[in-house]
Amino acid sequence: MSYSRFLEDTPLIPGMMRLLDHTDLCQPTRLADWIHRRLNEGLTVFDHADIYGDGECERVFGEALMASPELRQKVQVVSKAGIVPAHRDSSPWTTKHYRAEADYFSEAIDKSLSRLRVDQIHTLLIHRPDPLLDAESLANALEQAVSAGKIQHIGVSNFLPEQWRWLQKNTRLPLVCNQSELSLSHTGALFDGTHEAHLNDGLRWLAWSPLAGGTLPSSVPESLLKAAREETGLCETGLAIAWLRQIPGAPIPVLGSMRDTRIEAALEGTRTVLPRPLWFALLEAMRQTAVP
Repeated sequence: MSYSRFLEDTPLIPGMMRLLDHTDLCQPTRLADWIHRRLNEGLTVFDHADIYGDGECERVFGEALMASPELRQKVQVVSKAGIVPAHRDSSPWTTKHYRAEADYFSEAIDKSLSRLRVDQIHTLLIHRPDPLLDAESLANALEQAVSAGKIQHIGVSNFLPEQWRWLQKNTRLPLVCNQSELSLSHTGALFDGTHEAHLNDGLRWLAWSPLAGGTLPSSVPESLLKAAREETGLCETGLAIAWLRQIPGAPIPVLGSMRDTRIEAALEGTRTVLPRPLWFALLEAMRQTAVP
């Protein structure tokens, strides 16, 4: 049994996609205090993408790092590039599209480094598989960025196994992770071989939307939730995270909420092992079908 050791000591990753929704945290010193609280909880990895807030989320985060400079040596940033939203397309077609191109990624890396005010991005992900991908050319650009110390690791996001395998075949660098959706409400990958492909190829699963879209209370019978709470002491958030972390390879949840109470509840889930029958009972309730 050989699972990926990438970020093996990271129980969950706070996601910065909704940072601009928290106006109280968009002031540098307040966000710096929030980051310090996460570090005190053992959370050192923070998830970004260049399209989050059209780059504003990275910029605000970078200002917080400058407000408390010691943070720059303590945080690890995951960021993503390769998506051009329709409103950012300067062509006559104003179409959302992908840009997994060497020159585009080289420029995107430099822009993210500048906004984040860091010397190195811990892990850079290709945000979506691009059907026009020139894998060899992009791989060469990413290898140069690693050699220059601009990024430490490379990975992918929302890729299927044959998509990441084609990229892997064209680079000498290991792909360390795939960030894609996984939760009690999104379990298809556990039954179609995708999960095993992650394990076999040594990619850590970074699971976005890990709280089942907040659907546990409406989808799971209250009697089951009550019994689960009594058995484990976990609220719905903790149950969703405990269920996810129990999957072989320990997928790392990328938590969209930035509320302290939600993060604390999620951390409780990372420290709890569910009884196996309860794990399957939650799965069965969410799928609304009996386990075969």
